[in-house]
Amino acid sequence: MKFQVRFNVCLWIIVFLTAACSNGEDPSNNDSNGSAEPSDATELKSPDTITLSPEMAKGIKVEELKLTSLADKIYVPSQIKVDEQKLIRVGANVTGRIVEVNAKLGDNVNAGTTLASISSPELTTAQLAYLRAHSLTLLNERAAKRAKLLLDADVIGAAELQRREAELQVSRAELSAAKDQLRLLGVYESAVNDLVKRGQILPSVAITASKSGTVIERNVVAGQVVQPSDQLFKVADLSTVWAVGDVPEHIAANVEVDQHVEIQVPALGNITLDGLIVYVADTVNPLTRTVMVRTVVENPNRRLKPSMLTSMRITETPHEQIVIPESAIVREANKDYVYLDEGNYTYRRVPVELAPEIGNLRPVVSGLSLGQRIVIDGAFDIDNERRLVELE
Repeated sequence: MKFQVRFNVCLWIIVFLTAACSNGEDPSNNDSNGSAEPSDATELKSPDTITLSPEMAKGIKVEELKLTSLADKIYVPSQIKVDEQKLIRVGANVTGRIVEVNAKLGDNVNAGTTLASISSPELTTAQLAYLRAHSLTLLNERAAKRAKLLLDADVIGAAELQRREAELQVSRAELSAAKDQLRLLGVYESAVNDLVKRGQILPSVAITASKSGTVIERNVVAGQVVQPSDQLFKVADLSTVWAVGDVPEHIAANVEVDQHVEIQVPALGNITLDGLIVYVADTVNPLTRTVMVRTVVENPNRRLKPSMLTSMRITETPHEQIVIPESAIVREANKDYVYLDEGNYTYRRVPVELAPEIGNLRPVVSGLSLGQRIVIDGAFDIDNERRLVELE
């Protein structure tokens, strides 16, 4: 009986010691069976941070952020128009009938060239008034000279001389007024002199071009009755033309006078012309919600035709800002990220807010500051490695 009790006690002690040994912790075994050591390739410290091996980091290019002078380009639909400073609208100076049309559409004319001839009863009346005033002036000049001689001979008094000189002044004023009326009706100096020499009423008067240019519009035919308000011809000097564009109102504040502009003309093989903005409208077109801008373009060979469709590329005024290349950006869940270099081959992913692209560069709105070092080449490879380590 005593032997059985002793045997049970010994057995219990053996079982206890065996359990204690099996549950003991050996430090050497703990190192081998615990968490795995970082591999030679990468070490993931946090979901957005990764450390590369020196071999993997060889292809990574890092650059310090700094301010860059940048100018965006605005693309604007436009078209060629006549330079209105070199455009004249020709009409009749008097109501009458067109007796002859001398100019055709497309004719190149000089200043003073007769475009058409017009006959008018008003013109006849004005010529008669001038001839009467001219004749009366001659008579009063002779009467004044004679009165002066008679006064010197003590034949008449001074009052008579003064009366005749007053009549001469009135007749001269009437002559001047009649001559001005003829000029308003289109009868110029040479025609007035011819009228006086011949003493004959001119049957018609010429409608002439006041400036040299090309006839780009004709709205008259022989026999047509016209009024001074009618536009008969348009004559334009096409050696320079306007390129006129419409800038959407939400970006119109970025367009100023003297900004550089490139003009492309598809009809001429997409040739590019350079110019400067010379005018920005002060009002918004309520129908199109656009602001008109204009530039002057040289056209020596007349290749640019009014109403040709063109496109403008307006270069904004340069301003300094932080920009990053497209190669530095990685996207995830419709968000933009870049990798900051934290030293010792460690890179941290940070979110950024960027403006639209300008020449393969993206202006930084928020998320980065001057002096930070970012990965500009190899960001995609770093992001792939970060994802792989994260999956492990």
